[in-house]
Amino acid sequence: MNTTFSRRDMLRTSANGFGYLAFAGLSAQAATKQPHFAAKAKRVILLYMQGGVSHLDTFDYKPKLQADNGKDFATGKGGKLLGSPWKFQQHGQSGQWISSLFPHLAKQADDLCVLSAMHTDAQAHETAVPMFHTGNQLQARPSIGAWVLYGLGAETQDLPGFIAMNPLNRFGGNNQGSAFLPASYQATIVKAGGKEKGDPVANLVTAHLSPEQQRQQLDLLSRMNKRRLEQDVANSELEAVIGSYEMAFKMQTAVPGLMDLKTESEATLKAYGIGNSKTDDFGRQCLFARKFAEAGVRFIEIGVGGWDHHKDLKDEMERSAGSVDQPIAALLNDLKQRDMLKDTLVVWAGEFGRTPFAQFDNGRDHNNRAFTIWMAGGGVKAGIRHGISDDYGREGLEGRMHIHDLHATILHQLGLDHEKLTYRYSGRDFRLTDVKGNVVREILA
Repeated sequence: MNTTFSRRDMLRTSANGFGYLAFAGLSAQAATKQPHFAAKAKRVILLYMQGGVSHLDTFDYKPKLQADNGKDFATGKGGKLLGSPWKFQQHGQSGQWISSLFPHLAKQADDLCVLSAMHTDAQAHETAVPMFHTGNQLQARPSIGAWVLYGLGAETQDLPGFIAMNPLNRFGGNNQGSAFLPASYQATIVKAGGKEKGDPVANLVTAHLSPEQQRQQLDLLSRMNKRRLEQDVANSELEAVIGSYEMAFKMQTAVPGLMDLKTESEATLKAYGIGNSKTDDFGRQCLFARKFAEAGVRFIEIGVGGWDHHKDLKDEMERSAGSVDQPIAALLNDLKQRDMLKDTLVVWAGEFGRTPFAQFDNGRDHNNRAFTIWMAGGGVKAGIRHGISDDYGREGLEGRMHIHDLHATILHQLGLDHEKLTYRYSGRDFRLTDVKGNVVREILA
């Protein structure tokens, strides 16, 4: 049976384990819901590299491209072939090919499930970024994090179920939004700086009311909102407001403690690169992602921009990779040490890849026909490579995997059937994967 709810159903229906609490100040996301089947992953950490990472310089080794460096591209379009300036080596027992841009992550090679024949519909940032996050490049649709929270609910009532740090909304404003899903499923935006760098959540703490006075105020607002909600029958915006007041009150206690780096050892801070100007920003995001995951947050997205390397490839790639390599390796190692990687699905991705031919002599243009992402933990096979692109990395040949397939597979690992996770809106049942997408079972452990 499909799991389909309209806005009116959200207030009146509790079926198949999908119960929703909307009154008494509880948001719809607060109710934990049963998955469609046994899940391998409890949570997702999405590491988003916005701009289009060059797979040809990171994880997709192309000896022929190296050998043919400087030759005309076969189609006569795009100029000269550009071999990678970085040396590739095989790492770990799995023999994963990883470039010298990622020396720290290379030590985690046997944890990676590398997908080398990804493709997507769009090759402009303005359409490819929302395509990656929502499954649609043109229309405002719910983000994958919102769909996950809608399908599973939150694990804890003290923190949001969906958190985004550094959300990178330059290309599309709904990448962490809920669109036509109830507003309570959108991401809570958290500043990645930490407690010592100001309030991590905007407008979270009031300066003029004591906790007791806040509680009295919230109780009064809840009674007033409940009466209005009973008149409206269905009002997702009001439901979200009710829930946000209560959540904010609880977060005033939960968030500052989680984002206080004084609770972490010097060894941990050093491992994540915190304190180093090159890695500090993303290191903080990675450490807070682990802390939020450990505290029960269902979907966490962290990100960094600056991967759009049309020129100055060597300098810019080294800067971009150098800012994330050590923090990501530390995150994977930290999750393993805490026995959390097995049920935490870590996804590293951008919106598309780059061309094998040069742009402006020393850069690469956009390529949506083939790019590489990787996953780790959460029930996917470790130390494997799925999919093959052609000799120049221009197009996928075998094991091609579309964004819809990626979404279907992520949902599957969380115990959700992408064909059943639907929402009735404007007379139609919508889903994250539209009418497409297949679970790629070859990569599942």
